[in-house]
This record gives sequence, C-alpha cells and structure tokens, in this order.
Amino acid sequence: MRFNAILNHLNTYEPGKDIEIIAKEYGVKEVIKLASNENPLGTSQKAVEAIINNASKAHLYPDDSMSELRAKLATKFGVRIQNIIIGAGSDQVIELATHAKLNSQNAFLQCGVSFAMYEIYAKQVGAKAYKTKSIMHDLAELKSLYDKHKDTIKILYLCLPNNPLGECLNESDVEEFLGGIDEDCLVVIDAAYNEFASFKDMKKHIDPAKLIKNFTNTLYLGTFSKLYGLGGLRVGYGIADEKVINALYKLRAPFNVSNLALKAAVAALEDKEFAKNSLENNFSQMQRYEEFARLNALDFIPSYTNFITYFFEEKNSSDLSEKLLKKGIIVRNLRSYRLNAMRITIGKPYENTRFFEEFERILRGN
Repeated sequence: MRFNAILNHLNTYEPGKDIEIIAKEYGVKEVIKLASNENPLGTSQKAVEAIINNASKAHLYPDDSMSELRAKLATKFGVRIQNIIIGAGSDQVIELATHAKLNSQNAFLQCGVSFAMYEIYAKQVGAKAYKTKSIMHDLAELKSLYDKHKDTIKILYLCLPNNPLGECLNESDVEEFLGGIDEDCLVVIDAAYNEFASFKDMKKHIDPAKLIKNFTNTLYLGTFSKLYGLGGLRVGYGIADEKVINALYKLRAPFNVSNLALKAAVAALEDKEFAKNSLENNFSQMQRYEEFARLNALDFIPSYTNFITYFFEEKNSSDLSEKLLKKGIIVRNLRSYRLNAMRITIGKPYENTRFFEEFERILRGN
C-alpha cells in the first residue's frame, strides 16, 4: 500500500516511557517517572470529584460550544469568550493553526530547539522549517531569519518558557520583537508553562489580553496538562483575536473534548490552593536540582518550568538515561533533539531524593 510521500520525511513524536512497561522490562518494583512534566502532586481533588459526579453522563456528547469552560477562561484572562478555542491539548490548537496558515509553498520559524510538534505538524502539510543556530530564543537571530524569509514564513513560534530547555524571555522583549513582525505572520506564543514562569519571575509573565489587543496576529496557547494535573484528559486552549479564532473553528472537529475533561478543567481552575501548592513544591525542589548540578559539575539552564535540563560533556545522555531506567527512574533523554542532555521533571521530595542518590552513584561509576 502506498501512502502520502510526505510521510517518508516525517518523524514520529517520541512520548515518555510508560511506568508499567518499564517495571516489567527491568523487573523494578517501584518506578518513578520524571520524564513527561506531569504534576507530581496528581490532580486537584475538586477535578476528581467533578469527574466522578459527571461520570453518569459519559454517554452524552459534550456541549460543543464549551461555553462553561470558555467563560471561566475569559474571566480569568480578561478576554471575551469569542477570543477562546478549546482543544484536546494545546497541541491540537497548534495543529489547527498549522492547517490554517501553512502549506507546501511556505514555512514556519522557531528557535533551534523547541517543542517537536511544531515541525511534525508543519511537515504534514509540506511546509519548510527555519530554525536558528542558537538552541535557545535569540530574538536578534530570529528577527534576522524572519527578515530574510518573511515572504514565506507564515507562522513564528515562541515557546515561553521553552520546552525542552526551560529558558524564558521577558514580556517586554517579546512585545518589542512583535512590533517588527508583519500582520500576515501568525505568531504563536506557546505558554504551556507560563504559570510556572510567572510564579518565579513576573517579568516573564505573558498577559494574553494585552497580547491580542496590541498584536492581532498572535495566538496564545495554554494547557491543563501541567500545572492543573489533567494530562490524561487532554484539555488545552488558544486565545486570539476573534478573526483568528473563527478561522481555527472552521478546522476544529465537533465534540473534540470530552464531557468529563471539560468538567474537570472547570473545577481545576477553581482550585487555587492546589495550583499554589504545585508551584511552591516545584520551585523549592528545583533548588535541590540546581545544587546537585553544581556539586556534580553539571551544566544546566536556569528553568522557568516544572523540569530542568542537564547537559553532559564526557558522559553520554543515552547511556545515563538507560542506567537510570534500570534503577526504575524514567527521565527524558534529549538525543532525539541532537542534544547530549536529559530533561528531568521536578517530582515529589522523596522522588527527587531517590533520583539524586541513584544518579550520583551512576555519575561516579558505581
């Protein structure tokens, strides 16, 4: 059977390894997953109760207008409900934006290393990728590449903070940069981890209401998978000028987010205590990872997310990741990004302690 020739040049997204598979494969009783940036505190109890209370309605199609969740988000961010679209994860909104703006005659632009799905979706429609030589967001380099290829670049991605590296730009620098981008280029601000960045440093905070008012060619992305602990339910959203949202709606499949997911997301937004505890745990434990890196002479990028990335010179990240797997600890090897590095999700205190103990033994050759 023959398939679209584009598939010959398309990589498959590499998800985090499954706990049960690793436990069986390596014969480990307790597996700690520090690979997929899931919330180590689990899910808000309010969200769990919302799922239970609405489970009997699983046979019904969801409200396709998703008005309850959109209204909650509109209030939270100070925008109109017409400025919001809900997706099965924010990556579905990325897919919609790709089909709205890209084709085989044009291209997208991103920094050297960022979320893999930008390129995967773009290649599905035959679009070209432009990336900076710098792995992180260098606005001068991005602007130079954009100016050189502005006739073909129709989407520009800024992942703030950046996954899988953790670095983040200041809002003021982003605003200055956006002033030099043509209105026909859609600038996607992927803010999946922006709650973490805002908690650590308000200079990194991106205000979607201000963003879309001043720059009508921007699309702000958010998710319930990280801070709100709903990764398994797949709920994300996009905030943009109404014209952008209307275009995306023409591509959205009906009933794309389930009843239970929508109810859980509404409840999660209301549980401010859970979000606060999650942020506090993350950054108090992050300090332990930074100190561990210093004590073991490991390079890292100061992170504004719920993960940290370690870089290696003499040792091999694939070998190190495999040795951790044998100890029952799953991390994200970044060889697929052509980096000799690993990304570690910040876990619970006892999970992090176990990582430090096992990884220190590995680094010392024990």
